[in-house]
Amino acid sequence: MSNMPQSITIGTRGSVLARWQTDYVSQRLRDAWPKLEVHIQVITTQGDRVLDTPLPLLGGKGVFTAELETNLHSGKIDLAVHSLKDLPTENLVGLTVGAIPQRAIANDVLVSKRSYTLATLPQNATVGTSSRRRAAQLLHKRPDLQIVDIRGNIDTRIRKALDPDGVYDAIVLASAGLERLGQNQVISDVLSLDDMMPAPGQGALAVQCRDEKLSRSLLTPINHAETEMAVVAERAFLGGLGGGCALPIAAYATIEGETLHLQGRVNAVDGTQQVDVSLSGTANIESAVQMGHELAQIALGQGVAALLETVR
Repeated sequence: MSNMPQSITIGTRGSVLARWQTDYVSQRLRDAWPKLEVHIQVITTQGDRVLDTPLPLLGGKGVFTAELETNLHSGKIDLAVHSLKDLPTENLVGLTVGAIPQRAIANDVLVSKRSYTLATLPQNATVGTSSRRRAAQLLHKRPDLQIVDIRGNIDTRIRKALDPDGVYDAIVLASAGLERLGQNQVISDVLSLDDMMPAPGQGALAVQCRDEKLSRSLLTPINHAETEMAVVAERAFLGGLGGGCALPIAAYATIEGETLHLQGRVNAVDGTQQVDVSLSGTANIESAVQMGHELAQIALGQGVAALLETVR
């Protein structure tokens, strides 16, 4: 398109993983638009600054995204790259997700200095995670586990996990982040989706832009339709439950041919209860949104509001 911008600025968080994700998006854009000049600007978010507070207590919504969105809104940057699971389900007025590239593996994994798996973790083992979703599902499988908060970027958390004198027998991380940083060798167990359903959108990136035609056209070539459909359904389930990333809500969608399969899960924080729901329908965007909302209603019909209320 002749009126495409000559150069753009992409905003990113400063962590090694965030930089990798932004470089990946930047490369995909340059492949699609060979004449495009791409500049990268690092922006510090509240979640990067406050490292001594458990994530849910920071307010959950937007702790890793709000500053990027502000800069996007004001025109200081043209695009922002997020881990989709960090992005609140409600778009800010004037902003939109312009592209969701192909997703990496959505599973969570264990990292353990003694190579423990979920099955071989000793009785009362200490497991590090700052995610209520992960903690609740772990406790559902293993009520004996001691869950301890852990913060910091991936490198910091791996270092804490592998520290011979550290408190953690294992920690939980997303497979996608380790894969992107070439750190697969530290994985001691890939958790099955039965044992640990991922956060809505886990493993996917979101490229956010201002809601205007030029920006959307720029991003169209790097969007992956199947990933978009799956994560739209997952996020509609989360949105339908009024959820942010601080709630123990999980969802995972897959596409087979013309059919979209959506699974949802809500846990009691202490793991004592777990509600699993699922639906299948037509694989298109409208249907994906509808299925997500419908599945949320089914879950609410099974009493999950009471489980979520204890967290809120």
